[in-house]
This record gives sequence, C-alpha cells and structure tokens, in this order.
Amino acid sequence: MSIKLIALALMTSVLALPASAAEVKAVASFSILGDIVARVGGDRVELTTIVGANADTHVYEPKPADAQALSHAQVFFVNGLGFEGWLDRLVEATGFAGPVVVASEGVKTHAMAEEEHGHEGHDHGETDPHAWQSLKNGLLYVKNVAAGLCAVDPDGCTVYEANAAEYSAEISALDAKVIADIDTVPEAQRKVITTHDAFTYFGEEYGVEFLAPEGISTDSEASAADVGKLIEQIRADGVKALFIENMSDGRLVQQIASETGVTVGGELYADALSEPGEGAASYLDMFKHNVELLVPAMAGK
Repeated sequence: MSIKLIALALMTSVLALPASAAEVKAVASFSILGDIVARVGGDRVELTTIVGANADTHVYEPKPADAQALSHAQVFFVNGLGFEGWLDRLVEATGFAGPVVVASEGVKTHAMAEEEHGHEGHDHGETDPHAWQSLKNGLLYVKNVAAGLCAVDPDGCTVYEANAAEYSAEISALDAKVIADIDTVPEAQRKVITTHDAFTYFGEEYGVEFLAPEGISTDSEASAADVGKLIEQIRADGVKALFIENMSDGRLVQQIASETGVTVGGELYADALSEPGEGAASYLDMFKHNVELLVPAMAGK
C-alpha cells in the first residue's frame, strides 16, 4: 500500500472514531450532586457542574456559561426542595426542554418550624433542602440519578445500575462507620454549633443536635437576639463543638467563639465539596472529613 493510501486510511479511521466516549451530556446543579452523577455515570457521561467547589448554591447567580452548558445538555440533575432558588429562571432562560431529575425525590423531608428554631426574621416552616447530609438519603440520590440516566440512555442502563450498586455499597459501609463513631460520644455531649442550618438531616440520622445563628439559607441574617440566645445556650449546656462552613461567612461563629471561650474546631463541608487535595473533594470524603472533626470536638478532646 502506498504512503498516500496509508495516510488516507489512517485519516478515515480517525474520522470514524466518536468525538467522545461519553454518550450523555449532563448538567448537575452543585458540586455534591455532581460527584454523585459522576460516580453513577462514569465514562458514559460528560458532566458540567454549575456551582463548583467551596461555592454557595443558595446565593449563586447563573452565568452565561451555565446557560450554554444547559442548552446543550440532555438531562439536568438538581437537588430540588427549594435549594436552587435560581433554577426555574435558568431553565426558562435557556429553553431547556429535557428531563429535570430531582435527586431528592422520595426523601422524607424535614420542615424547619418556628418552634424548633427561634430565629427572628427567618422564613419559618420551609422545607430543609440539605437532604444529602444523611447517607441513607444519599442512597436515594444514587437511585434517582441512575434512573434518570437510564431514561435518557437505555443502552447504558446496565452500566449505570452496576456503578450505582457499587457506589451504594460504599455509602452503606460509610453509614455504618459514621453510626459507630458517633456512638462513642455520650448523647448529652452531641451538640454542635455551625454557621447555618445545614445539618438537620445529619442530626436526625445520627443523633446529634445542631444549632446555628443563621437559618436554612445563607442569605438569611441572624438577629442580635438570635446570637444572644445561642451564646446563653452554649454556656448553659457546655457546648464544646463550634464550626464554620467552607462556603459560609464565619464571622458570626468567630464572634460566638470569642464571647464563649469555645475554640472553633475547624471547617465543615455543608453545601459544597472542597477543591481536590483539600480533603473533601467527593461526597464520601466530605462525610469522612466532617465526622473526623465532629467526634473529637463533641467529646471535648
């Protein structure tokens, strides 16, 4: 075969190759959900995540690049429960007509009621959207993501289901470890102060009481009375665990720390993952990181 024919044959074979191994273009609303979609989708999914690491989904403003990514997507994965306040505007602006998969579908929701948190000036009775903070809910997220991918890519369904099964086994194993680790702390000491109400599902699942100066959303503001009551409670109950969050303004927590003498125990990951190399770049690593900080802090070590 002549050099010219070989070159032509090589060129033809290259052109015949698919542009990408991915079969599905997907968009996820925020980093934690994006990680779940990536684990279930594997190489068959080309994923764009709108709100990235260390960023606050509550107050995010979509950018032109987000609209462009969604306009080319086949499926849009969202948390739902009011978490993405910008969601409807973005879908309308892009004219996206594909399926919007609500990953929290089937979760037993928790409504933040006024009698539970006496925050003045906060929205009361709204649904708490932070359902991923229970690993058992995480299993539901995985199931819903797999079903959403199967619906748009039936040929890949066996791959998605296999990935989901493997991932679910890892989540269940970590869930058992979290329960065992928290059980080492006496119940009376399982009280934690965080920046905003992002850990209610975690608290209910694992028997920890979380208190926060801010409400469900980081765009709510705590009043002086809120902070004062919290300081009184910390002193009365002897709370030892005080944390800031990676995507929140930590100044209120620092103020509470200086007035109570309680040391800030570090940074928890609530609504966003970390950048790679920061210790919480995946959903499972986020949980491990948080529990490794929470357990010794609650125990007063």
